Amino acid sequence: MTFLSTILAFFPTLILLLTGSTIVYFIYSHNFICIFAIFFFIYGLPLLVYRLHKKNYRITEGISYLQDQKYIPWWGSHQIQVIYIAIPVLESVLRLIPGVFSMWLRLWGSKIGKNVYWTPGLEIADRGLLEIGNNVVMGHRVGISSHVIKPRKDNLMLYVKKVKIGNDVFIGGGTLIAPGVVIHDGQFIAVNTTLLPNQKVK
Repeated sequence: MTFLSTILAFFPTLILLLTGSTIVYFIYSHNFICIFAIFFFIYGLPLLVYRLHKKNYRITEGISYLQDQKYIPWWGSHQIQVIYIAIPVLESVLRLIPGVFSMWLRLWGSKIGKNVYWTPGLEIADRGLLEIGNNVVMGHRVGISSHVIKPRKDNLMLYVKKVKIGNDVFIGGGTLIAPGVVIHDGQFIAVNTTLLPNQKVK
């Protein structure tokens, strides 16, 4: 693990410390600027750091190995986002307001169409690696991951590839979507379907 990898591993802790200390300060000071600071630390700072990281360390699709000596950009980007996986309510709130979660994903670099319905129980592992068309419905407990990790000999193999979903697609609850999956226009994905890496549905 490189020095940068180690630093970014503590990024979620930094967000918790900044948010927590601001909440405590607000309780004692009643300074309403703290409310804006709390929202910035939860939503603004991770996004800004992610975009800065992406500008300097481009995530490339394909295979890499996490225990190599060189820095893996995906690892850093994952650490920046992991707070939303650990505390899913932070994004579930955004899904209650029509259009806000789609806009949120676009800010991370994904391509999201119009009229996409996101259920509160959805889980997305890689916010910047999605291409989703118009009129898409995501069922309850759908999981989308644009990466997969598996042991290989004495290392951990990482495979990264965008997930692409076309127009007018319905994805049933409990469906798991792996990296590289392509779902073409007009498809109906049944409840609790598992789509394997690079699987095409048409």
